[in-house]
Amino acid sequence: MTDDADISIDARGELTLRVVESLSDIDAALWDVLAADDPARSLNPFIRHAFLKCLEDSHCTGRAAGWLPQHVVLSDENDQIIAVAPAYLKSHSQGEYVFDHGWADAFERAGGRYYPKLQLSVPFTPATGPRLLVGSGAEADWRRHALAQAIKGYVEASGASSAHATFLTERDRAALSDDAFLQRTDQQFHFVNRGYESYEAFLETLASRKRKALRKERRDALSNGITIERLTGSSLSEAAWDAFFSFYQDTGARKWGRPYLNRAFFSLLGERMGDRVVLVMAKRDGRYIAGALNLVGAGRIYGRYWGCVEDHPFLHFEVCYHQAIDYAIEHGLEVVEAGAQGEHKLARGYEPVTTHSAHYIAHPGLRSAVSAYLDRERRDVERMHDLLADHTPFRKGDCS
Repeated sequence: MTDDADISIDARGELTLRVVESLSDIDAALWDVLAADDPARSLNPFIRHAFLKCLEDSHCTGRAAGWLPQHVVLSDENDQIIAVAPAYLKSHSQGEYVFDHGWADAFERAGGRYYPKLQLSVPFTPATGPRLLVGSGAEADWRRHALAQAIKGYVEASGASSAHATFLTERDRAALSDDAFLQRTDQQFHFVNRGYESYEAFLETLASRKRKALRKERRDALSNGITIERLTGSSLSEAAWDAFFSFYQDTGARKWGRPYLNRAFFSLLGERMGDRVVLVMAKRDGRYIAGALNLVGAGRIYGRYWGCVEDHPFLHFEVCYHQAIDYAIEHGLEVVEAGAQGEHKLARGYEPVTTHSAHYIAHPGLRSAVSAYLDRERRDVERMHDLLADHTPFRKGDCS
């Protein structure tokens, strides 16, 4: 669907819906203004025009990747853009972290056609953030509602089977909460900074046995002459990116068979968003041996990718989790989001957090079957959350 379409929402005038296949067609400053749903906070790094444009310009997204940009744009009667949404027409279900392979398989075995589908997300990024970009102010909630209606209209007009908005903020979740959008939950583990003055102050909130175990773990991680560097801004050299990319390729090959990002992406990221990047690198005998990529914004540090070329006990935990906690405490950040999955994060001070997505499925039979499945799944996620929350390492009464 590439032609403009007129829609009317709540009798507030005619809006024009269109989709664009490149972020080059949308002014970067305007996109970022619309993405800032809270002007008092820094912008979520992944929803920034620059980040999404890095993915496009490096060809990590595009038709060949099965992530065809179909960014949704709403304009008012004066042809002023009032809302946008990062969206991709998908020919597969890879790189999303909210898995619907089973839905696709069941529908196609029954004679349906699940692909293409529309994905409202940041590709390859399981981090909560805005998806309905409407700016702030009195009209924001209405614009979210209009955008939600437009997305349903896109699905019906384009022949896509469905639309999937993943890792939603509370505001977007509310806008996508009518009967047409099925609600789904999952679980991640986040570190919450409760105003700690230091890492030691955080440790003091843990049970004694857990506190001693983490101190020993951090000592052991660096016991083989390993040092840690944090690279950001102008210190992000191409040599550092070369080393990190080799780590990333190794991890990706072992986990998924093919990494999603190419080498060009990381150079563009450093060039365009280096001030938002914190690259934690471990060095031994004068060379980098491991690293983890983090991005900073919206009061949070987001851990994304990790890899190594030497195996050392506990080094993964030090580079990915402890260093991120250190950084958050030092810079007054509220939360560390360390990516998808991982009950092992619990012992290191990360707490279970529920994540949310919304799914519009056009076919009534498939929608009914998925709805019944999600009812059961939400109950299971809630039970698991309660179980894990009872097993955090904090002293009783210290974690709220």
